[in-house]
Amino acid sequence: MPHTARFTVDPEFTVGEVDPRLYGTFVEHMGRCVYTGIYEPEHPSADAAGFRTDVADLVRELGTGLVRYPGGNFVSGYHWEDGVGPAAERPRRLDLAWRSIETNQVGTNEFLTWAKEQGLDPMMAVNLGTRGIDAARALVEYCNQPGGTAWSDLRIKHGYSAPHDVKLWCLGNEMDGPWQTGHKTATEYGRLAAETGKAMRQVDPTIELVACGSSNAAMPTFGTWEREVLEQTYDEVDYLSLHAYYEEFDGDRASFLASGAHMDQYIRDVVATADHVRAARGAKKHIRLSFDEWNVWYAARFVGERNLETAETPRLIEDTYSVTDAVVVGSLLITLLRNADRVAIACLAQLVNVIAPIRSEPGGPSWRQTIFHPFAQAARFATGKVLRTEVTGSRIDTERHGDVPALDSVVTYDEESGAVTVLAVNRGQEESLNLRAELRGALSGYRVLEHLVLADQDPDAVNTQAEPDRVTPRADGGAEVSADGALEARLAPVSWHVIRLVPGA
Repeated sequence: MPHTARFTVDPEFTVGEVDPRLYGTFVEHMGRCVYTGIYEPEHPSADAAGFRTDVADLVRELGTGLVRYPGGNFVSGYHWEDGVGPAAERPRRLDLAWRSIETNQVGTNEFLTWAKEQGLDPMMAVNLGTRGIDAARALVEYCNQPGGTAWSDLRIKHGYSAPHDVKLWCLGNEMDGPWQTGHKTATEYGRLAAETGKAMRQVDPTIELVACGSSNAAMPTFGTWEREVLEQTYDEVDYLSLHAYYEEFDGDRASFLASGAHMDQYIRDVVATADHVRAARGAKKHIRLSFDEWNVWYAARFVGERNLETAETPRLIEDTYSVTDAVVVGSLLITLLRNADRVAIACLAQLVNVIAPIRSEPGGPSWRQTIFHPFAQAARFATGKVLRTEVTGSRIDTERHGDVPALDSVVTYDEESGAVTVLAVNRGQEESLNLRAELRGALSGYRVLEHLVLADQDPDAVNTQAEPDRVTPRADGGAEVSADGALEARLAPVSWHVIRLVPGA
């Protein structure tokens, strides 16, 4: 008999509101994310500005509302002035982060215009590796000042009369990492970030700022880095960043499927550190989190940036994702939503080709990877408030994360429409799992509108250029509300589920 997992749902018990920026993505000048990804003037689908409309269609279908740019490690050596003005006059630069030739044919104005056309809010990063206060405040002035100053008038001269009005800014990227150009200690970075943020806000007091947290939870300075940085930047910043990538090690799929347990603990640890600094300072403001890089990435296969040959638009970390990878991505989305009281922003890294939900070929087609589907479904349906749930029942023992629930799930409730969305993952590899959710309070009398499933008899099945729709969601999940008012569903092994409920008989 299948195992069973249970929880209770009551709209009176909430975690927090779903910030639409949780469904963000990331475009870095790395590999083929920009060039032959979103931008390819010679492509049959290219618009007048050179951007691929076939890729843009998939970006809109993905449902993302936020995009981080231009890096990533790339930003720590980037001169934003190289990417503005007449394209023919822009310099070709050696990018030290990825040992690539950067043509600068896409820069601030082109990207921000493209993002606006796709309905995306930009999250811009400034270079605190090789540059600092002056370049950052100049970029804010160039982007946000209406006119009448040197930098804003230069933007107007470049053909962009209206300000871009960028409201969200990252103060550097992964500055704790020795691989980062301009790597700094927490003390060095904290002071620079505080003074840079202060100057940027002198230009535009309405912007929000993200300080760099640790590059990942395994960094030797993790925890102390967050504390020291926040001790210096607390009054200037609104968010602290987290980055995490997950992969399957040595055939340990059980631990891989439980990656969300690690992400959950990571978030709690950073929250605890931020709240310690708040308490020690006697501050009222709570720092929220920006999980602005996350995904499945088979980093063990990457040769490393020092071993790359210098090239223009090289094929870097173009991972092809399986059903199992999609289920893990779904579980990570569940974890981010479950922490919606503190996680305000999150960016799936990256958007196209580079460990991405969308793939494209130069001069050829674009298609959805398996991980596209859980992201698009969550972005579309998991809105409103996150409801507090506690899963009991079947559990799985893992080598890396200990004992974890077989069911990973989160529930959202949209007060305006009354719609309830249950996102669920069965982490088990062999057994089906029975889900039973007691519907309490205002949810009495709800019915199942649809039950979408992503699963396959082959958990390693992938989508490719030759078979772009090998793995797609199905609408035959079979969930129902029982006579006693409980949601019941059977979840296949290694599967992702979206169950939508609405009022009515």
